[in-house]
Amino acid sequence: MTQIGEVALWIALLLSLWGAGLGFAGGRKGRGDWVLSAERSLYAVFGLLVVSCAAIISSFLREEYQYRYVAGYSNRDLSLFYKITGLWAGQTGSLVFWATLLALFSAVAVLQNRRRNREFMPYVVGTLSTVIAFFLVVIITASNPFQLMEFVPADGRGLNPQLQNYWMTIHPPTLYLGFTAFTIPFAFAVSALLSGRLDTRWITTTRRWTLTAWFFLTNGIIFGMMWAYVELGWGGYWFWDPVENASLLPWLTGTAYLHSVMIQEKRGMLKMWNVLLILGTFLLSIFATFLTRSGLIESVHSFAQNLTISYIFLGFLTALVIVSAVLVWWRRASFAPESRLESAVSREAAFLLNNLVFVAAMLSVLWGTIFPLVSEASTGQTITLGPPFFNRVNLPLGLLLLALLGVGPVIAWRKATARNIRRNFALPVSIGVVTGVVLWIAGARNTYALLTFALGAFVMATIVIEFWKGTRARARIEGEGVAPAFIHLVGRNRRRYGGYLVHAGLVVTFMGFAGSAWDVEKQVAMSPGESLEMKSPFGHTYTLTYQAMSSYPATNMTKVVATVNVAKNGERVGVLAPEKRSYKQREEVVSEVGIRRAWNEDLYLILAGVDDINAVVQGRNPRPIATFRVLINPLVPWIWTGGLIMAIGTLIALWPGAEPRNPTVVKQRVRVAKPSEAAEPELVEA
Repeated sequence: MTQIGEVALWIALLLSLWGAGLGFAGGRKGRGDWVLSAERSLYAVFGLLVVSCAAIISSFLREEYQYRYVAGYSNRDLSLFYKITGLWAGQTGSLVFWATLLALFSAVAVLQNRRRNREFMPYVVGTLSTVIAFFLVVIITASNPFQLMEFVPADGRGLNPQLQNYWMTIHPPTLYLGFTAFTIPFAFAVSALLSGRLDTRWITTTRRWTLTAWFFLTNGIIFGMMWAYVELGWGGYWFWDPVENASLLPWLTGTAYLHSVMIQEKRGMLKMWNVLLILGTFLLSIFATFLTRSGLIESVHSFAQNLTISYIFLGFLTALVIVSAVLVWWRRASFAPESRLESAVSREAAFLLNNLVFVAAMLSVLWGTIFPLVSEASTGQTITLGPPFFNRVNLPLGLLLLALLGVGPVIAWRKATARNIRRNFALPVSIGVVTGVVLWIAGARNTYALLTFALGAFVMATIVIEFWKGTRARARIEGEGVAPAFIHLVGRNRRRYGGYLVHAGLVVTFMGFAGSAWDVEKQVAMSPGESLEMKSPFGHTYTLTYQAMSSYPATNMTKVVATVNVAKNGERVGVLAPEKRSYKQREEVVSEVGIRRAWNEDLYLILAGVDDINAVVQGRNPRPIATFRVLINPLVPWIWTGGLIMAIGTLIALWPGAEPRNPTVVKQRVRVAKPSEAAEPELVEA
């Protein structure tokens, strides 16, 4: 099976090169038969990569330690669950997995467009095949999953203990789905540049692909934060780690793109900007992959250092930047705007400012991430910029973005009048101000947290009012009840109201971040029977009583578990059991935290140390002194809730509607709303 998998990689490389050549040549010469052959080659490449993935998983399940990759990431005691996910546990397998997901999306895109958008497809297929061929070259020449060991070990080295967590099966695939899905709109943008068809067609064609990529990337980032929170054992969820930052970079530009395309669709502006944003988003996805796999910057997430892969990725990235710049310069005359910005007080201006803030945030994160490389190259010393730098720059930008969430969707196009501003913003601004004042009176003094809640209340008010105005208007016009009118309103305007829900989720997430202003932390050493008290910012008091310490062997590890009773205001509410796990193969000890979750806060318990842990394991020390680190993390559950709301909103926006009668023409109509229903003519999809 493994030999078949290796052969499949070679054939896939040849076919992807074939597809790339025929795609570009077919588009240039107008040869439909060549293009058709290139499209079919993508289906074949996907099938061959599935075979390679199956071969890698098979080698894990069959414990074939003659292969370096299997020996490096598995051992005999590893559970079946982690042997299957070993496909993406290391650099080599994850590259094959990445290429397979890209081939899957490429095949779906070709299938979707087999009878439409034919003018784009030759160059789309050529671009997708080129990217797949690049990854296959990297895999075959520098990171082959079927490379043999010099000798066959009796057992493997085992999986990294921090990867032996259920989030291992969820976070990496979701993130990879987001990165790879951005390749489809990138390929259509390249095709639009090559063919000169730079109207809104390529944007409307790839709208769902962009939303799909954003959906997966957003969830991948949230899942990564959850993983860090429960597994890394330091009480936080984001540390501005280089690899964390790398996943954020394309998210920032991708989010900016989702907003700026609305200006092009509505007013015919920002054509070059939109092309640059989607090209940049794809390039940053490749940069994130390079950063994770080069090992040039230290990170708990990165794979081992591999300079060969670094040089190949740098070469490909440089070629992509040059080709993209040349194409944009070549077509610069085609980007002439169809209209101009008429007022700084308009929706176009708000969206433009929103885009500038997103790009500024991206540049600050990029600079902070690569600064260790820059400092080493210029001074010979590696200087790392930590969380204070990122927070100092990005907190003000985040607050500005939060304010724009409330302004952008409701301010008028072209030029907002004083009447429009009063009607749309008087009540939300009042609610925001009252929220800030109430929190100040209640004792909140952290400036950033106060502004976050005040602005969050303002944005939430605008969203609720928009839903209410739409529902009320529909109920009156159609004679429906409130509930049916609400459902039909959202169903017929999924993009608009799904977007509002995404904004609501982002507000809840921001409020969750702001909760860190009231974090409480204490570290104490205790003997069995002793207690400590922690006062929550919400007023109640936790009492934690250290009951006992136990030790027992488990699959692939030995566990040392502390039992801690938890009481809230004197009433027993549960037990926490933080652990120390000693893994056999890796000879590493890692902490597993205990978390008591509530709707508004987490009680987070870390077993920081155990007095003479070896004696505990051997049964010679039944009552050891243990050191506990206790944290109360206010509003952390709101971060996960906000992520869930964003996911639901994106799915609503993605949900397919009825196909237009003529699929080659995107029809739009303008419905003039009644004065009491809306402030201006509103664009709806036909």
